[in-house]
Amino acid sequence: TLDFRRADFDLFRDLLGRVQWDEALEGRGAQESWLIFKGHLLQAQERCIPTKRKSGWNTRRPAWMNKELLDQLGHKKAAYRGWKQGQVAWEEYRAIVQATRDQVRKAKALIELNLARDIKGNKKNFYRYVSDKKRSRENVGPLQKETGDLATQDMEKAEVVNEFFSSVFSGKRSSCTAKDTEGKGRDWENEEPPTVGEDQV
Repeated sequence: TLDFRRADFDLFRDLLGRVQWDEALEGRGAQESWLIFKGHLLQAQERCIPTKRKSGWNTRRPAWMNKELLDQLGHKKAAYRGWKQGQVAWEEYRAIVQATRDQVRKAKALIELNLARDIKGNKKNFYRYVSDKKRSRENVGPLQKETGDLATQDMEKAEVVNEFFSSVFSGKRSSCTAKDTEGKGRDWENEEPPTVGEDQV
């Protein structure tokens, strides 16, 4: 993607200003004139505006993340590996985990305090932070109706859940169940118990 922060707009204007537009577009139709203008524009863009790798929303760092926290998180991961290998005591590892959590909480509190304090002069960052906090990252899976059909639409799911809770208070039995299409037919008794990975600690 284009990196406009490092763009040389003075050179960009100079390059486009050198073009003799009257001569270049004389006698041309609208489509041909547009193609000529577009060609000069793209040439100037290639020379004056550098590019950078675009990062998606999932790879964007949180607003409260800084170098100190990154180092601390790396230290925690190293301590976890050491504990798994028997090189670090459990008490030492737990102390590092607690210290990391405390630093993260303080960093979050500080960034939220600064955003709230500077909201009048920097509303964009404040509402971006609020939007990221409100963004839903999980969806409710399909639910089974009393008829046996699956409810996949949001409105249908809401009706199934509403009927279920109504049956709880009225004493009427409801057959509302969550449908796990991936786990259907699996032999859970013969499977290995789940393990906790390093990223989940």
